[in-house]
Formats: sequence, structure tokens, C-alpha cells
Amino acid sequence: MLRRAKTLITAVVLLVGIALGAAFLPVPYLVASPGISLNTIGDDPDGDPVIEIDGRESYRHDGDLAMVTVQYAGGPGRRMDILTVISAWLSPTQSVLPEAALFPPDRSAEEVSESQTMAMDESQTTAVAAALGEMGVEYDLRPVVAAVTEDAPAEGRIEAGDVILEVDGEKVADKGEAAERVGDREPGDPVELAVERDGEREDIEVTTADDGQGGAVVGIMIADDPDFPFDVDFQIENVGGPSAGLMFALGIMDRLDPEGLTGGADVAGTGTIDADGKVGGVSGVAQKMVSARNEGADYFLVAAESCSQTFDSAAAGDMEVVKVEELGDAVAALETIRSGGDLGGLPRCEPGA
Repeated sequence: MLRRAKTLITAVVLLVGIALGAAFLPVPYLVASPGISLNTIGDDPDGDPVIEIDGRESYRHDGDLAMVTVQYAGGPGRRMDILTVISAWLSPTQSVLPEAALFPPDRSAEEVSESQTMAMDESQTTAVAAALGEMGVEYDLRPVVAAVTEDAPAEGRIEAGDVILEVDGEKVADKGEAAERVGDREPGDPVELAVERDGEREDIEVTTADDGQGGAVVGIMIADDPDFPFDVDFQIENVGGPSAGLMFALGIMDRLDPEGLTGGADVAGTGTIDADGKVGGVSGVAQKMVSARNEGADYFLVAAESCSQTFDSAAAGDMEVVKVEELGDAVAALETIRSGGDLGGLPRCEPGA
């Protein structure tokens, strides 16, 4: 009996030890928590305007147009233990998601970080384009080489970042016109390209190749780079991704509008934006709503595509949650808020929609 008791005690101790050890083993999950809130029409922590306009008269107004973020914990090289993950799963303000959702197995953490930074930069550019378009301010587009295909005729001749000025001696206004002019010949025929590189003009002749369907190409990807009539600078640090695009666009419009957009109201929101003003969905909306609520926002603007993430009374609190599909929808909602109109008429997310 004594021997059996000792064996049983030893087994229990071993099982407890294994269980405790397993509890502290790192697991491939991320924890999403409410992140920072930053007023796009206010100042950054150093006292500099988050959005600064240079070359055009701008204004400062009361109120908030806050971008809100999600803070992620975990990931490659800094995985959390299962107890921490379970605690987050039980939390009303956090969520748990697989590590691969943010860090695909075929991409390094550095590549993901770089991609998020590029997405933030692009969101700022498209926000300016959307804001100016909504306000009727004209701007030009420039066809810029976004990438050069490996082993293509253009490799070593054309570089990413080159601005295409002319094709065969004729000026081109945008990527569509540039691509059309290059393709307007038989494969194997040469094409004369004039590009701007580092502020200098260069004339380059490239022999075209067959694109596999009988078309002529040189092996470059072209993007439209907007050439705005004035400069818009953003003071944003340690934030990545495209989800602040909507609030950037509204912030720019507020800075350019003598009357302002909010009438002093505290508004937050999230959503991507494209150059035409379409607002796109984002993830982590519940955590962003908590950030907005904690910062005292009375209204929260959310992309229609993200509506399914808003049905959490604990996250929304007393905030009025308004659905937007286009930048114009957000501007109209702010007009209603500013003028004291009927808030019941504002578009809302509906379950099952």
C-alpha cells in the first residue's frame, strides 16, 4: 500500500508539473486589445499638428476626428502562453486570433511590418486624393513605374519610381494612357520612353516583348501618382495599416474648411478609403470602439463592410454608431451632427445586413 501511495503521489506531481509547464508554453495566437486614439485635427504628443497643410490656407477647429487603433500582442519571436491567451479570450475588450491572420507563414515579421508601413503611407495619399475630390479641388496624376518585371526588356533600363513623361515623344497624363501608347505596336518593335529620375530627364529606348497574347510590353507595372497642388504632411508614428484612411480624409477636409466639419463634437471612426472616396472595411472594430469610448467620443463612424463587428453593447457604450459607404456619407453625417439635426435619420448597421 505504501509503495502504491508513493507511486500515485509521484504520478500526480508529474501530471501537475506537466500541466503547469504546458500552461506556460508559447502558443501561435495573437491578442487584440484597444490601442491608441489620435485626433487627426489636433496635435501629436510632441505638440505638432497631426495634419499640416503647406501651400494653402488652413484652419484649426474645436472637436475631434479621431483615428483609433488596435494593439496586437504575440507573434513570431514573442509568443504568449496559453493562460494569457485564455484570459484574453474571456475579456470583454480583447479578442484572440490565429498568429497566421497577421503573420502568414510565408512572410517574415519584418516583411509584415514593412507592408503595414507602406499601407499607412498609401492610405495617407489616397486620403488626400479623396478629400480633394470631395471638395472639388483638382489635381494631376502622374504615371509612375511601380515595379519592373525580372528578365523583362525594361530590367536595368527603367527603375521603380521613374515618372513616365513621354512615350514616342508624346506626353502621357496617366497610367492608362502610358500603357496604351506602349502597347500600340507589334511585339519586338522599339519604344522611346522619356522618364524623370531623381529630378532629371532621361530618354530611353526599350525593345518590346510579347505579352503572350500578341500584345507589346516592356515589363513594367505603372501606377498613378497624384500630383497635389499643395503639400499635406502627417505626423504619425508607430502606427501601420490602411484603416485610418477615412479619418485622415475627414481631418484634411476639416483643416481646409473655414467652418470645420464637427461643430465641436467628439467623433471617432475607422475605415479604409480609396482615391474615389469609397470607404472599406477593417478588422478589430470592437477594440477600436472601446478606444473611442474611453477617449470620450460621442459618435463612431464605421464602414458598412464592418457592420457585423459593431453589435457589442459593451464596446459601443453610449456612442452613436453611424454606417458610411462613401466619404460623402461621413460628411453628410457630420453636417447632421453639427447642425443638431435628427440623429435618428443617420444610417445605422443592422443585424444580418
